[in-house]
Amino acid sequence: MKTQERPLDEDDLAMADLAEIADWRPIAGPDSDASGPAVVRALVQRVMNATDWQPWPLKPGQQIEPEQASWGFTTRRGTTMIVFDGMAFADVRNAGWCAYRITPDDIPAAEAGLDEHWPDHLELARKHWGEPDYVGDESSPTFLDEWAPGAGADRRHLAVWVRPGAQLQLFSNKPTRDPLTVAVGVNYAVYID
Repeated sequence: MKTQERPLDEDDLAMADLAEIADWRPIAGPDSDASGPAVVRALVQRVMNATDWQPWPLKPGQQIEPEQASWGFTTRRGTTMIVFDGMAFADVRNAGWCAYRITPDDIPAAEAGLDEHWPDHLELARKHWGEPDYVGDESSPTFLDEWAPGAGADRRHLAVWVRPGAQLQLFSNKPTRDPLTVAVGVNYAVYID
């Protein structure tokens, strides 16, 4: 197993960006599997109306593909946000601890690494988002369904902040042998209602 440990500076900026949106309802799109130019244009318009995030510009000759359902934005702090009708996440690639090239024999070490680094991520999220509405981990026998049915599936840790129109979730992936989890880390996303 290989690991990387980087400062949380980029996560700090991204979480601050997400904290500025008090109400996610204006960003929410239809609950469907629709995609294509009309879906993306409507999404871009909603995000621009509700935030100061700048959409990625189309390059000369570039088309929005029929299968595309998301778009990227840049915040004033320089964070790249990827937004779908029902989800948003920061495309932060150089922050925090992660493990990769995990083999079945590495599962205990991956779990230990997540347990060691989870508190720092949770503390940072609390700094920006306040006290969570829920915090749990797989040490609880009822973790799978404690927050909501199946909410703990594929998670080792989970914290949830409820906002109008969304849930901000901080979580770590649950390392497993079958199927083999090849990479783990602590992540966060906004699940838009």
